[in-house]
Order: sequence, then C-alpha cells, then structure tokens
Amino acid sequence: MASTPAALLRRPGEPLRASFLELFFDLAFVLAIGQVSEVLLADLSVAGAARAALLLLPLWWVWVVTAWFSDWFARASGWVQALLVGTTLGVVLMSVAVPEATGGRAVLFAGAYVAIQVGRGVVTALALRGHPLRRRTLRVLVWFGTTGILWLVGAAWPAVRVPAWLLALAVDYGGPRLGWPTPGLGRAAPGDMRLRGGHLMERYQQIVIIALGELLITTGLVYSDTDMAAAQSAAFLLFFAAAVLIGLLYVTPAGRYLGAALDERDPSRFGVAANDLHLVMIAGVVATSVAANLVIEHPTDRGSGMAVALTVAGPALFLTGRVALSAGIYRRLSWPRLLGLLGILGTAAGGGYALPLLGVSATTVAVLLVVAVLERRIARTESVPPTTRAGR
Repeated sequence: MASTPAALLRRPGEPLRASFLELFFDLAFVLAIGQVSEVLLADLSVAGAARAALLLLPLWWVWVVTAWFSDWFARASGWVQALLVGTTLGVVLMSVAVPEATGGRAVLFAGAYVAIQVGRGVVTALALRGHPLRRRTLRVLVWFGTTGILWLVGAAWPAVRVPAWLLALAVDYGGPRLGWPTPGLGRAAPGDMRLRGGHLMERYQQIVIIALGELLITTGLVYSDTDMAAAQSAAFLLFFAAAVLIGLLYVTPAGRYLGAALDERDPSRFGVAANDLHLVMIAGVVATSVAANLVIEHPTDRGSGMAVALTVAGPALFLTGRVALSAGIYRRLSWPRLLGLLGILGTAAGGGYALPLLGVSATTVAVLLVVAVLERRIARTESVPPTTRAGR
C-alpha cells in the first residue's frame, strides 16, 4: 500500500490506457445496464421509464466519479487498486438490488452507493494528510456525506424515498458544476478538476462498448428463445445492425477528437457536460435493448404506444446526445445527425403506430445508416482536430 501522499497521486507520464482493474470495474456495468433494462421491460409505462432513469442516474454517477478518481490518482498504488475492487463490489451489489431498489432492497441499493462514494472519500482523505490536494477530496467528501444522509433517509422511509433520492441526485450532479463549494474549504478551481483527455476519452469508449455489448447479449438471448422465423430473424439482424451503426456513429468523426477537447476546455463545463451527454447516449442504448426484446419476440405486431416509443426513443436518445457532443467539440451542429434525429422522431409522428414493430425498427435503422454514410463522407474532410483549426 502507498505510504505517502505523493505515492497515491498520479505520476507524470503515467500511461493513458485504462488499467486492468478499470476494465474489471467496467464489467460490473454489464450487470447494471442489464438490470436497468429489465426494470423498464417489466413496466412499459411512463412510470416504469421514470423508475429506470432514477436507478440509472446513481449507477452512472458512480462510474463517472470512479473514472475521475482513477485519472487523479496512481493506478499502481495499492490504495487505489483496493478502492477500485471495492467500488466494483459496490456496483455489483447496487445492480443486484436494482429490481427491488425502490422497494424491499432500497437499503442495499442506497447503502452500497453511499459506501462507495463516502468510503472512497474517507480513505483518500486519510491517505492525503498533509498534501494540498487533500482539500479537493475533503470538498467532495462533504458533498457526498450530505447527500448520503438523503440516500439513507429515503431508503429507510418509503414515504419520502423518491423525493429524497431526487434531491440527492440533484446535489450530486450539481457539485462539480459549482466546484463543490464547502465552508472552510472554499470552491475547487478549474485546475483542481483537470483530467487527462486521452484517458477519459478511452474510458468513455469502453463504457459505450459495454452498453453495446449488453445490447448484443440481449439481442442474441431473445433471438435464441424464438422459433427463428423469417420475421424474427429479420428483427435480430436489424438490432445487430443498430448496434454496429451506433458504435460507428459514436467514434466517427468527432469521437476521435474528444480527448483534445477535454484537454483544452474548462473541465467544470465541457467536462461535466460530456458526462451528461454520454449518459443520454447510454440511456438510448438501454432503450434500444428493451426494444430488441419486444420487436424480436413480436415483430409483426402493431405495438402499443410504449413499444413504438421505445423502438424510436433508443436511436433518438443516442443521436440527441451525439449531436450535442459533436456540437460541443466542433462548436457547431452536426447536420447529418440532426437530420437523422428529426427523421427518427418523424417515424413516430408520421405513422410509426400504423406499422408493425419490425417496420418501425427497419425505418430507424435505415435512418441510422443514412446518417452513418453522411458522417463518413464528412469525416474525410475532418482530418485535423477541431481545436487546432481556425473558426472551430
């Protein structure tokens, strides 16, 4: 274990590539994303979607703060490695609790969340005694300690559970935007929140791959339980194509320049915004995974309002997050993605409810394909990072 504060902090020149334990931590999110998808599949209603969102938000915030933590501190340190393993266990426990997180397993879900966020802060603050950067850790710890009370009160008192957790999430997500202002400790300066763009870009790519992996697993498992009739096989191929296209659209072309933008922009603004936009994209993949269950099992049915909405919402949410992220990187809108988003939304407004679910899926995948082709053509002219070009 590290014996001095300096041994705990990230060393100059430390590789940008994710460590083995960071990748191991990401594996816990295969379970987490799958469980959230099951919650939504079990309750295809607006209330069910809201509940799934309520559970996805704290899971995502654990991933974000852990990505920051592993960038700020030396991943070779025994303390850091132990905390990454403990965080992985916490995420698995949160995921186990997800199906009943707003009911009988609320204490497990909230308790694991608080243990991760507060426990990491306590250990890090103790290890950084005497070092100036301890103030940053203490600010974050005070904020998570405050919201931890709300999480535990909500878990123990069902009557206030949802309002307490919503308030806790608002404070958790608002902290870095405000610099975690704390009496006696002040507010974090932009330099205190500085992250290595190359490392964070890789971490984002990995969590997107994890989400797409869960989509592929769902698609394959659902298809394996069908009769593999022609319509079901077509639906399976459509969702496989959707996963491929979402992956291509994520990395082309602006995804290659996200790291440079993170290095050059204000981390309390662009960095935090990038976290939120990736959450929107992950939510889109979750919705697509749920839609895969519905469409592959019943491809020729004219779906209910929620079935059609989810089939359309998945790609639409992904493109919404990707349009906004591309706009942040290039300081302009990506018109192919914007037109694609409008085209997908038009699927619902222009007759999606009159089509069989297979037809709705085919339309959204066709739109994704058109957007991908247009983006590929534009990518040939986007060979220079946007932050190095005039007017960008």
